[in-house]
Amino acid sequence: MTAEPRTLLDKVWDAHVMATRPDGQALLAIDRHLLHEGSFHAFGMLDHAGRAVRRPDLTFAVADHYVPSRDRGAPIPDPEIATMVSGLAGNAGRHGIRHFGLEDPGQGIVHVIAPEQGLTLPGLTVVCGDSHTSTHGAFGALGFGIGATEVAHVLATQALWQRRPKSLRVTIDGRLGPHVAAKDVVLAIIAALGAGGAVGHVLEYAGSAIRGLSMEGRLTICNMSIEAGARAGMIAPDDTTFAFLEGRPFAPRGDAFARAVAAWRALPTDDGARFDREVVLEAGAIAPTVTWGTSPETAVPVTAAVPDPSAEADGTKAGQMRAMLDYMGLAPGTPLEAVAIDRVFIGSCTNSRIEDLRAAAGVLRGRRAAVPGLVVPGSGPVRRQAEAEGLDAVFRDAGLEWGEPGCSMCVGINGDLVPAGERCASTTNRNFPGRQGPNARTHLMSPAMAAAAALTGRLTDIRRLGTP
Repeated sequence: MTAEPRTLLDKVWDAHVMATRPDGQALLAIDRHLLHEGSFHAFGMLDHAGRAVRRPDLTFAVADHYVPSRDRGAPIPDPEIATMVSGLAGNAGRHGIRHFGLEDPGQGIVHVIAPEQGLTLPGLTVVCGDSHTSTHGAFGALGFGIGATEVAHVLATQALWQRRPKSLRVTIDGRLGPHVAAKDVVLAIIAALGAGGAVGHVLEYAGSAIRGLSMEGRLTICNMSIEAGARAGMIAPDDTTFAFLEGRPFAPRGDAFARAVAAWRALPTDDGARFDREVVLEAGAIAPTVTWGTSPETAVPVTAAVPDPSAEADGTKAGQMRAMLDYMGLAPGTPLEAVAIDRVFIGSCTNSRIEDLRAAAGVLRGRRAAVPGLVVPGSGPVRRQAEAEGLDAVFRDAGLEWGEPGCSMCVGINGDLVPAGERCASTTNRNFPGRQGPNARTHLMSPAMAAAAALTGRLTDIRRLGTP
């Protein structure tokens, strides 16, 4: 009998189901458990129950959310943050967990270092107490964020009860236009789906435009799946995936790598497999994109104008738009390219990899920024590579600050803040009120677009700058 065609999600899910309850919940085996400083709650639960970590060899800890971007060699001035960072090190040490601490050359943002270390592999299940664990789906893994109680459960059992999500395939065929980056693509997808458009689903991204992306671009796409409400995002592994992984510290080596690749080639969705929903976009219709409101779904081409709520027929949505415009200090009909910014931030688990920094530096090289800004690499290896290529000098010569690896100004919990009322061109993934600091105003965009905004002091279509 011919087997029924299966999706990538089907294959990964089915391979990890250990048991199924009458209510349909499945007990999934977890291959990688990633931790950051916020895991202290879960370790407290573990200690209270008198339990040990079930599989410390599959558990990896990294300090990233709260760590400072400056003066890394000095003691952390905030005692609460210092305690969280030292507590992670202590918990990792007690349980024999590999810890990427501040002195570790591999330290960085958890969703940057796991792929570059070869911890994220096709077909694995990956969880972390952070919503942007969807990033790891770029390798054909099933990665999703979990809460503190679930973190404790995985620590104790290396398994997790989950309800099987629905599937939604987003297909983008065609060729992307000049200066259109992966960030523009995912913002266009979120705008098309809506912030809640993929709730209850795992997104699979497919099509020639997706296959043409580098691994860095695919990581950006999957990273922001959660911003459309999805449980996770996935891209089928291919030769681009395998080339990226070969030789990584934790990836299989030699004959084991060849055998792994042979198995990974069976993961892509079978012809004829059924999805619960399908969405199709045309690559050529995607332009350099920015957000105007306080949700990633408010993404529009940078050449557009601020929308007018009075033109919205849905009264509830019109009210939401008015609230967004009030917070953002924008008037309907204002051309986005007329909107002045106060600073830029280039970094985060969405856009802090070497390809992102090269794109921004390519815009800034030999030029001077009109506004201040901060550039933070996603990991120690990215930082060293950028410095070896002279990218840090490009940023400094342009008048921007060069920081040390961490989440930094993506989220206002580590001292890196956008001052109240200021407007920031940011390569991050969220723009809700207060995300980058109380009353901060955030416009999401690609690294190259953020660099263009830095040069002009306003939202700018990079295609007007004549960059390479």
